[in-house]
Amino acid sequence: MFKRKIYNKLQQWKEESQGRTALLIEGARRVGKSTVVETFGKNEYTSYILIDFSVASQAVKELFYDLSDLNFFFLQLQLQYKTDLIERESLIIFDEVQLFPLARQAIKALVKDGRYDYIETGSLISIRKNVKDILIPSEERKISMYPMDYEEFLWAKGDNVTTNLLRSVFESRKPVGEKMNRRLLRDFRLYMLIGGMPQAVDEYLRTNNFHKVDIIKRDILNLYEDDFRKIDATGRISMLFDAIPAELNKNTSRYQVSSVLANERADSILELIAQMKDSRTVLVAYHANDPGVGMSAHKDLRKFKLFLADTGLFTTLTFKDRDFTENTIYEKLLNDKLSANLGYLYENIVAQMLTASGNELFYHTFANEKTKHNYEVDFILSKKNKICPIEVKSSGYKIHTSLDRFSEKYSERILEKYLIYTKDLQKDKDVLMLPVYMVPFL
Repeated sequence: MFKRKIYNKLQQWKEESQGRTALLIEGARRVGKSTVVETFGKNEYTSYILIDFSVASQAVKELFYDLSDLNFFFLQLQLQYKTDLIERESLIIFDEVQLFPLARQAIKALVKDGRYDYIETGSLISIRKNVKDILIPSEERKISMYPMDYEEFLWAKGDNVTTNLLRSVFESRKPVGEKMNRRLLRDFRLYMLIGGMPQAVDEYLRTNNFHKVDIIKRDILNLYEDDFRKIDATGRISMLFDAIPAELNKNTSRYQVSSVLANERADSILELIAQMKDSRTVLVAYHANDPGVGMSAHKDLRKFKLFLADTGLFTTLTFKDRDFTENTIYEKLLNDKLSANLGYLYENIVAQMLTASGNELFYHTFANEKTKHNYEVDFILSKKNKICPIEVKSSGYKIHTSLDRFSEKYSERILEKYLIYTKDLQKDKDVLMLPVYMVPFL
């Protein structure tokens, strides 16, 4: 198993909970939920049982229909899985729990019993059919799991030094030097290409072959398409998903629903967008109508941008309709020959990294009242009762007109301003210009 940061959160939950809560880990398929939880069970408990509801027998499922005798319930589980359960030393894992909602409802009684610890994993947890007719247990604590972030990717490559170096450089606000910046950007572009899906990372480390990595990512995208068809048999979610690269490439102020789904508008598909967000395959950045500390209260649900949760999958989805041999994006991105019209890859990776750091995604567009020219701030963070606007460039381009106009308009609300680009760290008056690999420290 690759080293994952969520493992520390599992340890913290075990220590703090002491059996009083169950843990639900939500995340897109193939982000590594099952692997990390089973490893946690092996390492941190005397014994564990993993019930995978995608393959669980009918005999196991029937146990959840009657929990009046928990002694019988636990006895049967031990017989079915040939594992001894030891009070306060064993873990029971409900894997892919969305496939059997009754098990999720059982958490209330099982936690109250207190003999064992419980972790649930799942995707599409909040989709209506997966919560219909069940009582959601209040004893359930939720955390989200995302694809491997850049630091985890570096760990997988055996690099335990770079992140600490970058953190100290960021905190000191000192440049790393142009030669070092070029090397760091090359390594970061590799992460953009491969992404953070553990299977893709493993394939790269084993084979050093982009073609084989791309096959893995196409398989994952096909899995997502299958899930979308289960959620929405009309195929609209699949169409919205497949169009994400094209919509970002338009460089417009919002995802233009009508250009993807004829006769539809954003306000008519709000539930579909919510379901895509719940799938954890997609990141949604909402327009902040009043960009301030309370942006959640002022987000426009009808005005949004969509990103993929994993930029490695994004690179494959962009050229999904072509054979890999025709896909020049790998060579161009790795060698820093990316054309301007592929710059939205950088916007997607920034969205991914900001989300992995625990930020909600907001952006803001506004027009110059005199010229009617539209300005856009790509992302806005909320910090210390202030906001931090972010403009993203796919090159070393240093002009930041949108940031400047935004700051003039909302000057009293600004804490710091960031330009994310591909050159070394430097300051331009009150704008901190950061190489893209430093986004995790914002």
